[in-house]
Amino acid sequence: MTPPLLPALAAALALAATPALAAEINAVASFSILADMVRQVGGERVAVTAIVGPDADAHVYEPTPADAAAVAGADIFIVNGLGFEGWMDRLVEATGYRGPLVVASAEVTPLAVEDAGHGHGELDPHAWQDLRNGGRYVAAIAAGLCAVDAAGCTAYTANAAAYSAQLDALDAQIRARLAAVPEARRKVITSHNAFGYFGAAYGVRFLAPEGISTDSEASAADVARLIVQIRADGVGAVFIENMTDPRLIQQIAAETGVTPGGALYADALSPPGGPAASYLDMFRHNADLLIGAMEGQR
Repeated sequence: MTPPLLPALAAALALAATPALAAEINAVASFSILADMVRQVGGERVAVTAIVGPDADAHVYEPTPADAAAVAGADIFIVNGLGFEGWMDRLVEATGYRGPLVVASAEVTPLAVEDAGHGHGELDPHAWQDLRNGGRYVAAIAAGLCAVDAAGCTAYTANAAAYSAQLDALDAQIRARLAAVPEARRKVITSHNAFGYFGAAYGVRFLAPEGISTDSEASAADVARLIVQIRADGVGAVFIENMTDPRLIQQIAAETGVTPGGALYADALSPPGGPAASYLDMFRHNADLLIGAMEGQR
């Protein structure tokens, strides 16, 4: 007769034979920044798929059959709104998705864009570039997850509170650093007009040769006017973005003598291991580059 297993060994074998806990909810987020927020709030209960991944441009994205399958099988679909995902309605219609559609920016007070002819209508969709709006996104995500998974609501609420506290702490740090930068130095050039909310929140003036969407191109006259303005205003920092062709900013830098300050992440995270692999990392990276360039101006 085979002797009984020792209790500890029997428990270990039983544990090894038990499959890992599967996620309770399948969530689809429209792009990488939003997907990271959903992961932070959802924790282990939520499996998250991003339609537009790291270093990819949601402005010009064309959904694939795999994207359609992901949406069709989702328990919840979370989008930015404000016209950011021009392809979203077509994708939802094509998949026949009838589940909850959470608009993360629903409680944001949107900014108008100066030039409404660049792909997004009259509203600037890049609301996540203000960390206080990031907190509003987190609240919307938590509410959406609670609505589809009441059993996990306590966890989602706790995760959202802890995550929002991190966003608030970073927001306070950025404001404190910028308070020490003279207002005259808070002027930068970016390759795409995606930082309106950052500018409004933190008192920074952004100029861009392209419009609100990366699918628009700056004309020669636009670039010439911007170069004149850079020289007149004494702008001391120019930046490219991770998704855009750097040649335009390089041309502007060469003609004005302003040194490029590095790559900012506006609409997409970096791949894992990069400098902007999460929303918090992205915001910290951008703020460090921007404020460092302003502090270095003379």
